[in-house]
Amino acid sequence: MNAEILINSAYILASILFIIGLKMLGRQGTARRGNLLSGVGMLIAIVVTLLDQQVIEYQWIIVGLVAGTVIGLACARSVAMTAMPEMVALLNGFGGLASLIVGAAEFLRIRGGTVVPEDPVFTATVTYLTILIGGITFTGSIYALCKLAEWLSGRAITFGGQHIVNGLMLIATLVAGVVYVVAGDPQTVLLAFAVFTVLSLVLGWTLVMPIGGGDMPVVISMLNSLSGIAACAAGFIIRNNVLVVAGCLVGTSGLILTAIMCKAMNRSLAHVLFSGFGSAPPAATAGGEGVIQGELKPISAEDTFAVLEAARQVVIIPGYGMAVSQAQHIVRELAEMLERNGAEVRFAIHPVAGRMPGHMNVLLAEASVPYEQLVEMDAVNPVMPTMDVAIVIGANDVVNPAATSDKSSPIYGMPIINAHEARTVICLKRGKGTGFSGLENQLFLLPNTRMLYGDAKASLQGVVAEFKSLGV
Repeated sequence: MNAEILINSAYILASILFIIGLKMLGRQGTARRGNLLSGVGMLIAIVVTLLDQQVIEYQWIIVGLVAGTVIGLACARSVAMTAMPEMVALLNGFGGLASLIVGAAEFLRIRGGTVVPEDPVFTATVTYLTILIGGITFTGSIYALCKLAEWLSGRAITFGGQHIVNGLMLIATLVAGVVYVVAGDPQTVLLAFAVFTVLSLVLGWTLVMPIGGGDMPVVISMLNSLSGIAACAAGFIIRNNVLVVAGCLVGTSGLILTAIMCKAMNRSLAHVLFSGFGSAPPAATAGGEGVIQGELKPISAEDTFAVLEAARQVVIIPGYGMAVSQAQHIVRELAEMLERNGAEVRFAIHPVAGRMPGHMNVLLAEASVPYEQLVEMDAVNPVMPTMDVAIVIGANDVVNPAATSDKSSPIYGMPIINAHEARTVICLKRGKGTGFSGLENQLFLLPNTRMLYGDAKASLQGVVAEFKSLGV
């Protein structure tokens, strides 16, 4: 059996492990094994690629492996769970950058005469696509990182004629790509390459600019998909079958997740990308149809304990505020105390809660909250009127009743967790400002809502201390 058959057989095995691992990641009970299987598949792919006869020098490969391992371990140990969205955005960006570098390296090899492609048109086309998608993914992810880390404003940034400018740049990249593929003159090819490379990097930045912070989970998912598509195109460049398969898996799963989250917000992907949602605070609509009137009513930790001590049905609705305060462990402790006190506790998870897909699930899993206690929005809403208490921890848009009642609200029509239907709602919030998306939450003004101000972790520690004082 020749070496090519062995290599491709190993790649098929690695691809099968990727697919099985991805399937197992869909359930908490099998997620760790799925992650391990996928890792084994990637190890097989890397080892086989390094043993391929096309690899003639290993020095820089070893340097890269060592450096990457050190950086990866350092990030795994030092990056807090609150920074996971930023970390995911950064990794997406590096994935796009890696694909761009592969495309640029292939261009330089061909231009220098090191390699002569078997099919020049196909190679030029996939090189163009790799650099275009990789460049957009890289700078778009960096911009998303800056928004998530609040180094830049979380609001959408728009200006007059923005879509026209972006459209013209996109057309220019397409024209440059066509010229790059069909032109025969080396100088013309070089110029076209430079034009679409630079424009792809600019486009990544300008395409994310008009997207508000509240839509960052969708953006992260979309950029993850683009990084996979760029990797797939890079796989065609270097004729690596397993990279093509892995890229397709990442690309398609990211697109599916993006579609799911857009559906959860009752908005199209085009609306997320081009509407400029959150570019400015919404106009005041006091007295308008569906607008809730009322005042904020604070509550103390002691009074919160009194309400919870009498509750028998409790639902906890986490949001980014839980991540910021690192409150997931104290939340689990409170849930356990409530259960010992005779209450039934559920955790209601909205698909776009937090700042990346699955953000709340990751935090609660880290705190060892039983997966069986996590319920989706569609499952908890029908029983919400039976809940004695709904505890909202830093969530904003996903529980905002304006989505169902205020036609002037930008989020009108978005499916929400109906926390307002619970008998009592306790909202934990750091202050009286708006959430990351810039929208006022009308839930806070309802007669059955009380505001527990302060750091969520410290506030809940106060409630837990009250339970402990009774020996619960």
